[in-house]
Amino acid sequence: MRRKPCLYFEEARERCRYGTNCFYKHAFPGGMLELQQRQSESGNPNVGNAVWCKVFHTFKNQPKTREQFILLQLLDWVLRGAAQVMFVNNPLSGLVIFAGLILQNYWWALNGFVGALFATISALILQQKRGAIAAGLYGYNGILVGLLMAVFSNAGDWYWWLLLPNVFMSMMCPVVSSALASINSCWDLPVFTLPFNILVCLHMVATGHYNHHFPQVLIQPRSEFPNITWAEIDIAKLFMSVPVGIGQVYGCDNPWTGGIFIISLFISSPITCAHAVLGSAVGMASGLALAAPFRDIYFGLWGYNCVLACIAIGGMFYALTWQVHLLAITCALFCAYLGSAIANIMSRFGLPACTWPFCLSALTFLLLTTETKRIFKLPLVKVTYPEKNLRFFWKLKKAEKERMVKEEQERAVKEEIMLTEKEHLEIDLTRTEEGIAENTHSGSENETVHVNDWTPEGAQQSTEEERNNNLMKESLAEDV
Repeated sequence: MRRKPCLYFEEARERCRYGTNCFYKHAFPGGMLELQQRQSESGNPNVGNAVWCKVFHTFKNQPKTREQFILLQLLDWVLRGAAQVMFVNNPLSGLVIFAGLILQNYWWALNGFVGALFATISALILQQKRGAIAAGLYGYNGILVGLLMAVFSNAGDWYWWLLLPNVFMSMMCPVVSSALASINSCWDLPVFTLPFNILVCLHMVATGHYNHHFPQVLIQPRSEFPNITWAEIDIAKLFMSVPVGIGQVYGCDNPWTGGIFIISLFISSPITCAHAVLGSAVGMASGLALAAPFRDIYFGLWGYNCVLACIAIGGMFYALTWQVHLLAITCALFCAYLGSAIANIMSRFGLPACTWPFCLSALTFLLLTTETKRIFKLPLVKVTYPEKNLRFFWKLKKAEKERMVKEEQERAVKEEIMLTEKEHLEIDLTRTEEGIAENTHSGSENETVHVNDWTPEGAQQSTEEERNNNLMKESLAEDV
């Protein structure tokens, strides 16, 4: 298979969305292989994505199935969009999630599929980045819009007119996502589910409970103390609230649906699955600590925002360490408190909390600054899934360690060179001082010798001169 050219690579302008996981050859017009594929010739591709890619090529190689291939490609994007709600980029996980939605409610599943489909089509029409569309990043807000519009509709199931606002609001998701991405990119932050929150709240405020065409469920603030008796707590329902909390991410209250969602997460990333369960448990414990009504806890309303917050911080946008793990738990606790506050505020306006608590708490923790290197926020372009993020972090640490060792070795060599030069300078200086001292000593000795030699000769000359003078005086005296 590696010898056969990748048709998807050619069609996508020399870029295959499966990258190194593709079985087929990624060759440029000159025949040179793609860099990633050259580097991974000896690697093992991801089986799930590679099999999906093989199915694509099987359809693509059939000349009479061009339309079927396009539909299959679109289906892949929709399935990935369904899984991206939980930060998972895997079509198999998306398929399992749709199975859970069908188990919950056929009508909700249909609305979710329509929302994801038309959000993806809208992104194609607006010519958004093909890689982001193929990864499902424009579909996950659409599926949430479709699902929650059906969940909060008071018209009942199979009210077909609901599909009209569903399609419109879903097609608005890429518009809002692109606008928010332009703002959040200044801080290298994702948009999360902010488009879903904005559009669903817009639809519910525009229609309301007393609407002839699209009535919404009536949401009112709590007006009396809840009847909480600890002796009446149901331990079985309390434990079932953990999978229910995960299911409530999609608006589902069936524990079996939540269990299916847990399986879909485990297929793609065990770390994501573990943090989802942990986040739901933290939400449940927070509800008990804040004396929330047991019905709300059993219904998973305290868990779903904590699930998303714990996944986002616990290895998705931060490289997973034990410090980041504790940070994820802290973020889930903060999200639970924030969720209670936002729910009380939004209920005054007849609106649900949606995933506002998750967005605000996760964005707050992603803007965190710290001096420790154990809490490392990944660049947004490097975010994939927790396991690969962790490998990227280890690779950076290894490169940094090698760089520090190299710098230490260079520093040691420089210090040794400086020390050697210093020693040489000291030796030269000592030799120079010794030479100057020797020259000074020898000069003084020579001066002493010259003085000693000069004194007797001078004395002898002075004696002879006196004698000559005396002889001259005597001769003159005789002459006189």
